[in-house]
Amino acid sequence: MTVPGNLFILSAPSGAGKSSLISAYLQQDSSRPIQVSVSHTTRQPRPGEEDGRHYHFVSVEKFQQSVKANDFYEWAEVFGNYYGTSESAIDEQLAKGVDVFLDIDWQGAQQVRLKKPQVTTIFICPPSREELEQRLRKRGQDDDATIQGRMDRAQAECSHYQEFDYIIVNDDFDNALKELTTIVDNQRLKQSQQAIAHKQLFEQLLQK
Repeated sequence: MTVPGNLFILSAPSGAGKSSLISAYLQQDSSRPIQVSVSHTTRQPRPGEEDGRHYHFVSVEKFQQSVKANDFYEWAEVFGNYYGTSESAIDEQLAKGVDVFLDIDWQGAQQVRLKKPQVTTIFICPPSREELEQRLRKRGQDDDATIQGRMDRAQAECSHYQEFDYIIVNDDFDNALKELTTIVDNQRLKQSQQAIAHKQLFEQLLQK
């Protein structure tokens, strides 16, 4: 019997290091398959981003059609652009026993939690406002006005930290990665998961 996959939500302010942590985790050896859900977005691709790999880049019209058809697990508007996650695509992977990371904001997390109360939610936090601003400026991608907007939104996002199951403060990257690994391992070792994975073992142990 296939053990259902675990669904994880990772949320963070822009610049907190969420994408780097996810990438580093996926490069580790894992006891079970795990992947990042590829979201749909109406924003333009950034340098180096590929359609279908980083995001599914779609027009506003096509995105709105999908919203009306109830095709998204969750969706939100961020900085004037739309982002959404396919419900059917995620459920298909979970049914195959694949763990799935959802890289979404707190708004999306609220929507998914209503549909999947068992989802594991993780908030990744920067060590300070000063460090967060420094990281954003090091990117060299945004002007001052955009950076200020991201800083304002970061404060708004951090105000929702109490809604998450786990918090990782990304000060030391290696330590943050260890904490993320521990969270994933804990979910995989839960009774509900292990009972399915070792069904025959328990039947044998309890046989009279």
